Amino acid sequence: MAQEKPASVVPLLSRALHRVRTTPPRIIASPPTQPRRAAVALIIRVVPSPSAPVPPTPATLTEFFEQDWVNDPNARPEILFLHRQIPSADEASITQSRLRNPQETHVAFPGGRMEPDDEGGLYTAMRQTWEEIGVDLAERHYMCIGQLDDREITTSLGKRLLMILSPFVFLQVTPQAPPPDPIETTTLHWIPLASLVSPTSPPRWSTVTVDAASRLAPKQSAAFRLLVRLLIGSMEFPAILLDTHSTSTPSSLAGSKEPSTLEKGVSARPPQTLKLWGLSLGMMLDLMSYMIFPAPTSRFTSPQEEVESAASSPLSAVMQLPYQHEFEGLRMDIVAPSLASVFPRFSYPDVNFWIWVFGKRYRAVIRGWETSVRAGGTNDRRINWSGSALSTFYAAIRKALVVVIVARALGVLVGVAFSIWWLFFR
Repeated sequence: MAQEKPASVVPLLSRALHRVRTTPPRIIASPPTQPRRAAVALIIRVVPSPSAPVPPTPATLTEFFEQDWVNDPNARPEILFLHRQIPSADEASITQSRLRNPQETHVAFPGGRMEPDDEGGLYTAMRQTWEEIGVDLAERHYMCIGQLDDREITTSLGKRLLMILSPFVFLQVTPQAPPPDPIETTTLHWIPLASLVSPTSPPRWSTVTVDAASRLAPKQSAAFRLLVRLLIGSMEFPAILLDTHSTSTPSSLAGSKEPSTLEKGVSARPPQTLKLWGLSLGMMLDLMSYMIFPAPTSRFTSPQEEVESAASSPLSAVMQLPYQHEFEGLRMDIVAPSLASVFPRFSYPDVNFWIWVFGKRYRAVIRGWETSVRAGGTNDRRINWSGSALSTFYAAIRKALVVVIVARALGVLVGVAFSIWWLFFR
């Protein structure tokens, strides 16, 4: 008996992109003390069936998803990630504390820092994409769908703002487009969306280990960093393992070539584990969250949407994120799944316990956010819920670390005192 073909994710993609287009993003103004901003491009395409005819370029997003080649059962939606062998200055400052594993490859989206002459975040995303991978997003082959919520990039456990990041979503609206021309230190990976959002094959979760000492101790003090590492251990951030077996290479257009060679005829490297984590995972989860049908209790839900939600309920199980069971039943998939990408777990269990003890305010913020979302509170988008959640969560981490370090220091002092008593006064 032939194996049943998995359901297409094109309907989910259509819904997500229409919601991105009609939902105003949350814009975060840069404070005077830190005016730096950056922008990235999330580029999506639909690889058609080899037998699909070449259609005219659609004028609207709705027309694109009404075309036969897009709705063909063999059509394959994909999203573009890249791997920088030499990280940019901004990326290096954010990920320098990662414990490197030569068997892992960490991916991101094309983009970079805004220059003074840039006309805005959209221009920055398009300029950086052209400079880094040779894709002109201003051409007729691409359509700008809209912007996801701005994100605050912080370091030192949320105490210092590095920059504001603006993600923009683009769609390739033609079956074929000019091939990318990435710089030599950049490798591109087209990842099937079905490996990330398919209800029949949920994503495979993993972790990325980060040295906690590098986030807390000065670079110049090696001894102090070693002490902090012994006292606190390391942090683990959630990551998604990307499907490398069905990855398309930079030169493959519309599925016309096998992924055995890279751009310009260079032999492919031995397969490595592709991991999506950190900011890039957060933005991907933001996009995935738009694919979740609204609950029937929402006042903005139409009768047709209620029928669709009850019939398919596409991603409720998929969006069960790591550590979600620790948040006392809070539905992170409804509120903001991207927050889970920046919430670490520590290698020492007592640190995680004290974070939970001091996390009462954080949990209250999440509950308020969830109540607002369930009530359809679009006006509450003016409230920086994600910023409040992050600040309260990092405040809980800082308090927990103080308690743990003091407790360990007292334990050492008691141990030393007992040893002295045992050796000299017993």
